[in-house]
Amino acid sequence: MGQADLKQPLIRFTQGGYVLTDPNSEIQIRATHTRGGPFSWATYVGAMKVTNTITLADWELTESFARSSGPGGQNVNKVSTAVELRFEAERSPNLPASVKVRLKRIAGQKWTKEGAIVLFVQDTRSQARNRDIARERLAEMIKKATQVPKRRQATKPTYGSVKRRLEGKKVRGEVKRLRGKVEE
Repeated sequence: MGQADLKQPLIRFTQGGYVLTDPNSEIQIRATHTRGGPFSWATYVGAMKVTNTITLADWELTESFARSSGPGGQNVNKVSTAVELRFEAERSPNLPASVKVRLKRIAGQKWTKEGAIVLFVQDTRSQARNRDIARERLAEMIKKATQVPKRRQATKPTYGSVKRRLEGKKVRGEVKRLRGKVEE
């Protein structure tokens, strides 16, 4: 691809900041201004294929970057290597309702009140590797949610277990009866 083939990034101003869209890589970068604070950056990543039937759209995934704690030396103070991946699970048209219910249980505390899953990864010193880890974790959670749990078959208690239960009840009842008032 030559220099003439590259398209120029498109900058769109919005109420809270601006959106930079790179047509060459189909990635959006959004900067929003918080009241009394600096701009915060969020990157809208391209579509992500999870399974043959489930592909997450680009608007459903948002990545933001922060400075990471942990290993890295002076690099920790200079580079934003930690990745926060946000997936709008509740609003996703690509996930069936049953998968969303199981995904909410699997996600646990990572599920927000708005119905999004937020994954924060700061495992490595590399931002690119942390992005890959976050996407892999999200894909694993969704794959796990697509598996329908096997229905439990009710079974009849064995003769021995019934006998042991009744014997235990008799022993316990005898102990309780002996705790009563002493008759003279």
